[in-house]
Amino acid sequence: MSGFTVRAFRAMEILDSRGRPTVKATCDLDADGHTFSASASVPAGASTGSAEANEVRDGDPARYAGLGCRKAVANVNGQINAALAGRRLDSQSQLDDLLVNLDGTANKSRLGANSILAVSLAFSRASASARGVPLYRHFGEQIGRAPTHLPRLTINLFSGGKHAGGQVAIQDVLVVPLGPTIDHGLSAAYSVYQAAAGLALEKYKTRPLKADEGGLAPPFTGAAAMLGDAVCAIAAAGFEPGGDMALAVDVASSHFHRADGYHIDGEILTSDAMVWRIAEWVAEYPVVSVEDGLAENDWANWPKLGAALGSRALVLGDDFLCTNPARIRRAIGGKCATALLLKVNQIGTLTEAAEALRLAREAGWQVTVSARSGETEDDWLADLAVGWGADQIKVGSITQSERLAKYNRLLAIEAETKLPVREWPVTRAPL
Repeated sequence: MSGFTVRAFRAMEILDSRGRPTVKATCDLDADGHTFSASASVPAGASTGSAEANEVRDGDPARYAGLGCRKAVANVNGQINAALAGRRLDSQSQLDDLLVNLDGTANKSRLGANSILAVSLAFSRASASARGVPLYRHFGEQIGRAPTHLPRLTINLFSGGKHAGGQVAIQDVLVVPLGPTIDHGLSAAYSVYQAAAGLALEKYKTRPLKADEGGLAPPFTGAAAMLGDAVCAIAAAGFEPGGDMALAVDVASSHFHRADGYHIDGEILTSDAMVWRIAEWVAEYPVVSVEDGLAENDWANWPKLGAALGSRALVLGDDFLCTNPARIRRAIGGKCATALLLKVNQIGTLTEAAEALRLAREAGWQVTVSARSGETEDDWLADLAVGWGADQIKVGSITQSERLAKYNRLLAIEAETKLPVREWPVTRAPL
């Protein structure tokens, strides 16, 4: 990337998909006598790992229950802009290193990961505009690759856990369309979602009540009912479970793990019992990915989960890894996982997230690029997934605008590039 001179960074507080504040930053760049401006908005999570980079929130209980982002906005408009305005930057990594050093903490708690990431993303988008290239291509060139494929969709169908008030312990069951295109996958997922809404009305007498990411949230009796109903919805929509459509499970075990074990479906399971419970799900249902099957600090037992699942399903780390290079290195050394859930705001800058990606790839892992429960209508995540060669993308369901913005962007990239969708790495026989 040829260099650009920063004219200014500025920010404002906006609302995410849950009505909570977040940060939108704008970057103005000078290039060859022209000014290029671009903005980016950052998401926020509900299910967060303890190792995540820290957001800065206002803490004023009289305003948004303390969740306001005026302090983070002031950090962009003040310290960050003062340090960077008028400065020539030759690369994304140069900017991100300056931001990390300006913050000066291990977890971005002084300036806030929300302000830092908004600036990092806005600069990248403005740089792409100045270069006259699509954002996905610019993202790819940052890590030295050209786009070769589109990510496989994993689409939220049913929700529990922190996304749906905890009516069932596990957090999400997602459908994985196994068709050839993004367009086909969205169409198939829509049919399954409508079948699931009908099933919920008939079986649970509930209207299609939705969780944070748009998933349906009827009062399941337990995880097995959640998985079984997903299989029924696939079949009712006219698809073959395990053939046309597979399942992924976000267990989010940290949120129901206590000192005495895993509290799930009215039982308290040891780590070994939790591993075998998950292995039973994978054997009985067409599950091809298991996210956070064990708690984030249950390090000793993560290798057992991989051994139990073998090649039948991905062992995907979210809260367990937190897109954090140090945790990823430890997990690689311990043979704890086979896939990374990459969330840029868990670590705070594009450059640090790219390092997490590099480590995962060198270990032979799969990579799923993921949105958060508190999203905005910004669609940069779709470009990132394509540019960085993600194997899968996890955005949420197909019923809310902050989710659909990313899916619609994928449709546009598919139409423009005609790239193929990544094949799923695990082959499962239909049920």
